[in-house]
Amino acid sequence: MRAGEAASYRGVMLIVEELHLLLLRPDGRLETSAASYRLFGEVAAVIVDLTLHGRVIVTEDKKATVQVVSAEPTGNPVLDAVLARLVPLSGKRLQSLVYSTKLDPLDEVVASLVVQGVLARGERGFFGWGAERTPESDPGPEALLRSRLAAVIAGTAAPTQADLTLLAILQGLNAAHPLLRQEVGQLSAGQLRKRIEALTTGSPAGGAVSVAVNSAIAATMMAVMTPVIVATTIS
Repeated sequence: MRAGEAASYRGVMLIVEELHLLLLRPDGRLETSAASYRLFGEVAAVIVDLTLHGRVIVTEDKKATVQVVSAEPTGNPVLDAVLARLVPLSGKRLQSLVYSTKLDPLDEVVASLVVQGVLARGERGFFGWGAERTPESDPGPEALLRSRLAAVIAGTAAPTQADLTLLAILQGLNAAHPLLRQEVGQLSAGQLRKRIEALTTGSPAGGAVSVAVNSAIAATMMAVMTPVIVATTIS
């Protein structure tokens, strides 16, 4: 992969798209360590993406509600589809929204990554049942992403807001160490957790995006620890 080609991937990838790549195995199935919690992480990630695009804000109070400040399309099909579904839910707590299947960006994310040539549509499970497999057709983007995160963890590269969001959400899902085992070197799960905490706590970023990231971390962690019965409160 040439340098110019590698650089082009980051220009079109959303945080939620990069997260999805990390949650997938090369054969197109979800990693076991993240399968149960994919929804929580990807909803949190796409809300951060929408914050970066100026469409929503997450309030700084204890309730951390998500407010749609503009319903104007972004031009990105993933974000615009989720934004349209989020508008009637504006004002609800992020903690509740991460459970909402209505906000699940999975179909749009997969379609986008297929269009980008990163994933391919494969077969379903046994006898055609189960979720459709979406194996990687181009491993370059994920390899670039993993090398970027490895450099951030090692302290040899400054983290972007996307890097911090990805690491924090993975840690919130208790999936950072299992999914980044090759990228963290000799760090134990506990050492990686402390490293991610140091990175996110020491981030100079401020304002709406920082609030959204911190709230997303808290929401994903709580979602993992809490039974999904609260999902029935989202309508």
